[in-house]
Amino acid sequence: MKKILRLFSFLFLALSFTACVDEDVYEDSPLGNFEALWKIMDEHYCFFQEKGVDWDSVHAVYAPRFNAGMTDDQELEVLGNMLAELKDGHVNLFASFDYSRYWGFHEDYPKNYSDTLARHYLGTDYRISNGFKYRIMDDNVGYLRVSSFEDTIGAGNLDDILLYLQPCLGIIIDLRDNGGGMLTAAEALAARFTDKEILVGYMRHKTGKGHNDFSDMEEQTLKPAKGIRWHKPVVVLTNRSVYSAANEFIKYMRHCPQVTIVGDRTGGGAGLPFSSELPNGWSIRFSACPMYDTDKQSTENGIEPDIKVGLRTDDFQRGRDTMIETARAKLRKI
Repeated sequence: MKKILRLFSFLFLALSFTACVDEDVYEDSPLGNFEALWKIMDEHYCFFQEKGVDWDSVHAVYAPRFNAGMTDDQELEVLGNMLAELKDGHVNLFASFDYSRYWGFHEDYPKNYSDTLARHYLGTDYRISNGFKYRIMDDNVGYLRVSSFEDTIGAGNLDDILLYLQPCLGIIIDLRDNGGGMLTAAEALAARFTDKEILVGYMRHKTGKGHNDFSDMEEQTLKPAKGIRWHKPVVVLTNRSVYSAANEFIKYMRHCPQVTIVGDRTGGGAGLPFSSELPNGWSIRFSACPMYDTDKQSTENGIEPDIKVGLRTDDFQRGRDTMIETARAKLRKI
């Protein structure tokens, strides 16, 4: 995490310096905002190769669509359409009245999660700690619902949760629909499932304005937590809405002992986001630092599970979650 913090500082200084000395000054007009946005992405976005996008062609297509008579709504719509060509959920343009977004990374796939079924498994006597919901099911399997990494995870909270679940045969970590949040939170939870430092992947950062100007790969390691650690089997449930920091959590957990990933391919989102600003004050967030698995392959487009399974209609009609039941059966057999 220290490397990541240093990286953010580097990017902040680099982009701030670029903004100060850049010879190109764009006016606050629809066309000026378009040109500024296109250039910011051209020089600093990190996934043109993975997305297979010819950014020069995008400029040629979208430049004629801007004119001085456009409303703010129209301008945001067309700029958002241009950014959607990247098919990246980390790329968002924020105005005061709305923001552009790309959700195709999960909207075009089966949901594989039902809040109604999840509530059925949690019942009414579940515990809540640090935003996590957990209980021991009647077959002595623990169930831990982790719907977000938006908040800092307290070490004491994790100690209490794992101590309570200690009698279980194993635990299910239901990560489905977790759209991410803080990488430090994802790391804090994953660190409870290893007793030694392990290599979990690599990352790079931009070193120049060219699309392929990157630093050498830097190792990402996961260090064991100082508190209570879990040594029994774990099944992590995933779907296409597992994204960003949650995607990184899956990358970490794949290398922890006795962990099995069950469900659907994750949504991805393997780039650390960074922000900049247009002449009209709108802010743009985009992926600036690519991340990779231990085979040095990008995880931007998601991570496959060890066991692929989705929600079955017949199970749903009977009030059964196919994915939870698959995880329970596996843990009972170990």
